[in-house]
Amino acid sequence: MRRIILSGIVATIGILPFSNLKAQEVIKRKGYKLTFENNFAELDPKLKKRLIETFFVVYPKLAKEYNPATEKNVVFAVDTAYKGVAGTSDGKVTFSSTWMISHPEDIDVVTHEVMHIVQDYGRSIGPGWLTEGIADYARYKFGVDNAGANWTLPDLKPEHTYKNSYRITARFFAWMEKVKPGTIKAVNESLKDHTYTKDIWAKLTGKDLDGLWADYIANPEI
Repeated sequence: MRRIILSGIVATIGILPFSNLKAQEVIKRKGYKLTFENNFAELDPKLKKRLIETFFVVYPKLAKEYNPATEKNVVFAVDTAYKGVAGTSDGKVTFSSTWMISHPEDIDVVTHEVMHIVQDYGRSIGPGWLTEGIADYARYKFGVDNAGANWTLPDLKPEHTYKNSYRITARFFAWMEKVKPGTIKAVNESLKDHTYTKDIWAKLTGKDLDGLWADYIANPEI
């Protein structure tokens, strides 16, 4: 999955124009508005309901934890022209209709993608592996049915590094939160206000990333 810089967020995959819009629904709950767009006539109504319900379960929690000032109006679009898995830009998450067919159980793709909205790093000064690692850590912590998608944090392997991104980095962060609670939230905040430097890890934990990774390798239990 390639990474691009987008206004308002670093997204996992590029967004294609939404084409042949056939349906739009607006749902409002407890201060949040979700606009659901869909040009995929075969979308399972039960899956659509799960996507909507997952948003209203996880998004307020992510907002409370990481960014209370996050966007209140979000758009979901299931698009037959989109060839990735999912991607986020400017408060809009686009989902592949193909992925919906082949992986209907992967409901927490919602959790990962809306975390990108909450992150709101703009023209981030942080590395891409960090952005995606935090998003997958949020999925690990707040996901509603990771088990149903057979989604887990992978066991540590010799070839892994903290720069691998996604689930590998997320597992390192889960370990770090056991060792020094609050670290990831603080790092996320520094990315959001553009004060992040690599020195923040030592300031928060007493060790730089390489030192933390060495400790993780020595005792990787989470």
